[in-house]
Amino acid sequence: MNIPTLRIMGVDPGYDRLGVCIIEKTQGKETLLFSECIQTNKKDSESVRLHQAGNLFRELLRRYTPQEVAIEKLFFVSNVTTGIAVANLCGIVKFLTEEKGIPIYEYSPTQVKLAIASHGRGSKEEVHAMVTRLIDLPAKKRVDDEIDAIAVALTHSAHQNTMRSHYPQK
Repeated sequence: MNIPTLRIMGVDPGYDRLGVCIIEKTQGKETLLFSECIQTNKKDSESVRLHQAGNLFRELLRRYTPQEVAIEKLFFVSNVTTGIAVANLCGIVKFLTEEKGIPIYEYSPTQVKLAIASHGRGSKEEVHAMVTRLIDLPAKKRVDDEIDAIAVALTHSAHQNTMRSHYPQK
């Protein structure tokens, strides 16, 4: 049986740093093709920063042509102003993804921790340590947001395995 390759974009939303990655899954093995943090200038206005991040995200969609996009659901309690800016950026990410006709899947932080660290209360350090065990990361200094985006993509990959095994394709 020939199993098709699936290209997944993982997204860790953040206003200062938007973590993104592209993984490719072939015959049950994930390979990291790309990871980066989209950062904008803190001195620019919110609208300028959203526009810049949106343009960079659009270019990544064009360049890597993911078949599915997995994004971490927003969760914030303390800073409402930052939360609104992150929500605005998530809206742009979802708009651009939908514009390309790419399915979007959302996972809560607890779902990501459960899928990667095997329990929903896993620490950031535990998640990051497991990511490095689950997928080969080419030598490059990565910031937390990139690792988080990879964790989201791996979570989606695991969920796709479960869904496809319970509901086989016709």
